[in-house]
Amino acid sequence: MFNILSFLFGLISLLIVIPSTIPFLGWGNWIAMPVIVIGIVLGALSSSNGGRNFCLIVFLIAAVRLMLGGGFI
Repeated sequence: MFNILSFLFGLISLLIVIPSTIPFLGWGNWIAMPVIVIGIVLGALSSSNGGRNFCLIVFLIAAVRLMLGGGFI
């Protein structure tokens, strides 16, 4: 159950992160970060690793985008 919830949180955050790769929409990554962290925590509570790993990949994409944009843009 936690794995499915983790995967759903990852999908929701991915829908926020994808448009946030466009310049001047990087603030969307700051909105997605808490959702991703909730998904990672739920995935850690699960017996399976799929949802957690998916959330970690989405987190990595958002973090790299924030680093490239200087954190705000």
